[in-house]
Amino acid sequence: MTDTPDGGGAAASGQFPTRTAVFLSGLRSTAVVSLQVAACALGLWILFWVLGKTWVVLLPVLFAIVLCTVLWPPVRWMVAHRVPPAAAAVVMMLVALGVVAGILAIIVPTIIDQAPDLASKATDGINKVYDWLQGPPLNIDDNQVDNVVDTIIDKVQSSATTIAAGVFSGVGTATSIIVTLFTTLVLVFFFLKDGPKFVPWLDRTVGRPAGYHIGEVLRRMWDTLGGFIRTQALVSFIDAFFIGLGLLILDVPLAWVLVVITFLGGFIPIVGAFVAGALAVLIALVTNGLTTALIVLGIIIAVQQLEGNVLQPWLQAKSMDLHAVIVLLAVTLGSSMFGITGAFLAVPAAACLAVVFRYVNEQIAERAGETLPPVGAPLPEMGHDDEPSSDDEGAGVPAGSGGAADKPESEQDGGEDAGSRPID
Repeated sequence: MTDTPDGGGAAASGQFPTRTAVFLSGLRSTAVVSLQVAACALGLWILFWVLGKTWVVLLPVLFAIVLCTVLWPPVRWMVAHRVPPAAAAVVMMLVALGVVAGILAIIVPTIIDQAPDLASKATDGINKVYDWLQGPPLNIDDNQVDNVVDTIIDKVQSSATTIAAGVFSGVGTATSIIVTLFTTLVLVFFFLKDGPKFVPWLDRTVGRPAGYHIGEVLRRMWDTLGGFIRTQALVSFIDAFFIGLGLLILDVPLAWVLVVITFLGGFIPIVGAFVAGALAVLIALVTNGLTTALIVLGIIIAVQQLEGNVLQPWLQAKSMDLHAVIVLLAVTLGSSMFGITGAFLAVPAAACLAVVFRYVNEQIAERAGETLPPVGAPLPEMGHDDEPSSDDEGAGVPAGSGGAADKPESEQDGGEDAGSRPID
């Protein structure tokens, strides 16, 4: 057996762990990460459970915060011009209630006037469907249709108890809605009046550095939420204006009602626009015929393309940085968990969570001595300048692996011996 010069084999075997040790080390790391993920999942489950139990209290708070993002800019302007905060809050709340009352005064008489005609047109549409079912290719006779109708009536009569319970549940729901609206109005007043005092109070109560970090995150959330609400209101107004203009020109019944529904539906991205557009096309089909319905569909598609490809990317680039997939998943999750309210609050909640994630990422990068690129900036691409130079070829190669770090100095310097090099 030939001995390795300078004990290279012994050194190599002493510097590197065994394969079993490497495997067990990775297994321990995987187990620790798995336990951390399980603990985070348990924490999220507890959080959602608490949210479900306190939803009655949280809902008016969330609604009040959303409304305050719209009402706060004029209140801030009035306070800056020496108007007392309480008076400024009351004035803006009265203005907002006046706007809502004006909208209701416009659409309610329209619904009352056009509802009988709409019901008559809907009956005619049902009769047309009935005649179509009796004709080719289905050829369903009267007895089969009557059997289906009788089955539906029997089912409704047998479910009378359930329907009655649903009516009482509806009364309870209406009462809950009234209580929620009243609580929301009270919270809006106090948020507008005393909102600027909250972050300094939080900083004094919690202390540094936690108070500073919480306050900074809340300020960013407020800016993001306000930007989202104002931007979405502008986009929804443009959608409702052009779609409503088309409905009025085509003399579609309940045009003003559909305008309001389109405006409110714009605050539920993707899903709200689809539902409002489908309702407008359906009413146009029942009342004015297929040709008008197709024209309405064309108008809605054109306006939605303008919104999706021009307005939203341009206006929301500064307020939010959420991909359309995240928006769709957030709306789906929110609607499945909390209904229409969850669908309305899903995107603002996702934007606020994104703010928290970005702030935590900034703090981690700062601790690590890194500089993050601006939000939305493209990532740098690997070029020729990023390739390792010949001087760094052996920098990442461990000793004993046959790389440049293990070559004798004479071989690394082109084969020249240390004693043959000239001395400066």
